[in-house]
Amino acid sequence: MLEGKTVVVGVCGGIAAYKVVEVVSKLRKLNAQVHVVMTKNAAEFVTPLTFQTISHNLVVTDMFAEPKTWDIQHISLAEKADLLVVAPATANIIGKVASGIADDMLTTTIMACTSPVMFVPAMNTAMYENPVVQRNIEKLRELGYIFLEPDTGSLACGTAGKGRLPEPEAIVRDIVSRLVPKRDLDGIKIMVTAGPTREAIDPVRYISNHSSGKMGYAVAEAAGRRGAKVRMVSGPVSLPKPRGVEVTYVTSAEEMYREVLKTYEEFQVLIMVAAVADYRCVGISSKKIKKTGERLTLEMTRNPDIAGEMGRLKGNRILVGFSAETDELINNSKMKLESKNLDMIVANDVTQEGAGFEKDTNIVKIIHKDGSIRELPKMSKNEVAEEILDEVVKLVGTGRFTAGN
Repeated sequence: MLEGKTVVVGVCGGIAAYKVVEVVSKLRKLNAQVHVVMTKNAAEFVTPLTFQTISHNLVVTDMFAEPKTWDIQHISLAEKADLLVVAPATANIIGKVASGIADDMLTTTIMACTSPVMFVPAMNTAMYENPVVQRNIEKLRELGYIFLEPDTGSLACGTAGKGRLPEPEAIVRDIVSRLVPKRDLDGIKIMVTAGPTREAIDPVRYISNHSSGKMGYAVAEAAGRRGAKVRMVSGPVSLPKPRGVEVTYVTSAEEMYREVLKTYEEFQVLIMVAAVADYRCVGISSKKIKKTGERLTLEMTRNPDIAGEMGRLKGNRILVGFSAETDELINNSKMKLESKNLDMIVANDVTQEGAGFEKDTNIVKIIHKDGSIRELPKMSKNEVAEEILDEVVKLVGTGRFTAGN
């Protein structure tokens, strides 16, 4: 599957380094050429000989060691790489690269690399959530570096939280999707809505929900990788713009409705992921509302039903909806599927552990118009996005429209 592809794996000093041995092994079994660069700290956890045996290539650890070949190693590896993967990516390596520091073989190779670079962070939860680390991650994302989100669970330090290195299978799946992306959506135009909406109460307050936008952004980015021309209408989120996706940012449900209505006719697939507020205030106060008593009554009115309106206007387009429920998941989702004239609905119970808003994972059921249900186990939202698009591809294959029309 990866024949002819070269992956350079940078291993940093963290206990999760042992998992990367399996990543290298799996890449080799997929016929990739794998070259490993280790920091000196990484060699304290796993010996270079282990990676050398698994990768079938010499492992580079020391920038000033006597070279084994005539070429300049960090330049040579950077030029060979179709993808450079740093795993586990420590706070140290992330901070160095974000600051432009190149003082060892791995950082100099990263700086010389013109192919995509992917960081797979793994560290203590408090370290990962430290504002300095998060600022460095955000800076690198803005510069085009790729990040695979860490898992949540028990950590080697004895605590539990976000910071676990994803399982080797998940890392390899992501690598494969980037090196050999499916192009089964070539020529298809897809509109995606994502994130929450905010409905103003006064100049300083609003009504919203817990949506982070992660699911919608994952769908948009995956569709772009698979060849689709993607436009996303996004509510207010704190996520970087997906590569290759046209994004229009809105705030309220009415703004999102107008943007969708403005250009939906240009698209053949509409994927309504956004968590749109059902109601808005009848009147928005021009000044901050002051406390005047124990109770405050707000008069609310219905917002436009964007998915419902698209169901009425869709013609031969494919329309996919989302349903976040707390009870009667299947019944409520099927009712929504029928009432909004959807072709498919992605349903999730937000009370389940590992599912719902603000999480990096999701647990969904994909329900089709014919009543068939496909249940997916807990997956990263990136993996769920790929599964959703696999189902979209099947609907596209029904021949309801011609790609490019």
